[in-house]
Amino acid sequence: MELASLRAFVKVVQTGSFTRAAEALDTQKAHLSRVITQLEKGLGARLLERSTRSLSLTEVGRDLFERAVGILAAVEEAERAVQKAQGEPRGRLKLTCGVEFGMIAVSGWIADYLERYPQVRVDADFTSRVLDIVHEGFDLAIRVGPLADSALAARRLGDLHYGLYAAPDYLAARGTPQHPDDLDRHESLAFAGGSHQATWTLGNGKDSRRVELEPRLKANNVFGIREAAIAGLGIAQLPRVVADSAVRAGTLLHVLPAWSPAPVPVHAVFASARYLTPKVRAFIDLAAQRM
Repeated sequence: MELASLRAFVKVVQTGSFTRAAEALDTQKAHLSRVITQLEKGLGARLLERSTRSLSLTEVGRDLFERAVGILAAVEEAERAVQKAQGEPRGRLKLTCGVEFGMIAVSGWIADYLERYPQVRVDADFTSRVLDIVHEGFDLAIRVGPLADSALAARRLGDLHYGLYAAPDYLAARGTPQHPDDLDRHESLAFAGGSHQATWTLGNGKDSRRVELEPRLKANNVFGIREAAIAGLGIAQLPRVVADSAVRAGTLLHVLPAWSPAPVPVHAVFASARYLTPKVRAFIDLAAQRM
């Protein structure tokens, strides 16, 4: 019995699909099906019950799956020990993060990482879904916002800073707010994704104000909100890193610069700090430097 066959079998079970398992393993569905069939022939037992819509484990298959997960974990631990001794990051790094933060920051980190470490490859999943990194086979996740309680390890990389921005033409026509209380006389453009609420809470170090919004535009894409602000449709709360290029170009102005939303933490989340491989540690260190 070969480790490659066990890995294929485990991936099929974990993903629940030959198609998704083939994508994860970067192979063909037909090849994967042949591998599982050969494994069943070699063992003389049926491992999976197949139908047009679903897969299920036989009793023998469930026993093999549980044992195979343990075997593969032991092999990976041995590989980690060797990598740790060698010190040089190598192998395939699987990471996930949100779509927008992936575009804002993580894609640049990945480019730097690949250039710095020629022995690594990266599989990146930019998604709005919060993935179970352990059961779905990821090395780490980059997450923006407060972390939910979990058994996972995490390292804070830094903070994402926000501000309020509007187009010069909009401010010329509607006036520039001097205090958060003035915002109720303005149009707002609000990000509506994730845990974001239809309120802005602004502070100046001494005082804070909560601004209730009736947005002219709500969208779950921060770049769409930025473009609406540039078009003069209202005042937007944006990550500074997203607004900076428009500010430099003169198409957006920073509104109420003395008042700002609270910074939002950014974390790298991973299974265990104890068994951190060089490839994972190197990416986390690079990300912390870039933040």
